[in-house]
Amino acid sequence: MNNLLEQLAAHEHERWAHWQKFLYKTCLENEDGSLTIPKEKVELWKKQINTPYEELTEKEKEADRYGARKILEIINK
Repeated sequence: MNNLLEQLAAHEHERWAHWQKFLYKTCLENEDGSLTIPKEKVELWKKQINTPYEELTEKEKEADRYGARKILEIINK
């Protein structure tokens, strides 16, 4: 169990780091080093956050399925 936990935790870290890299590339960097998320992205992500999985578009669902498949790969090893 401990090995599975560590594998899943490593995957979660990789997933989080990937998201942060994507987010940072999306943002506008300010002179002081802080980041500003463009309004369009804020609106899109708020919509997605507040939408139940069942109501997402197929493209959005597929993005979630991709992540779920990665977890299943780890568990099934």
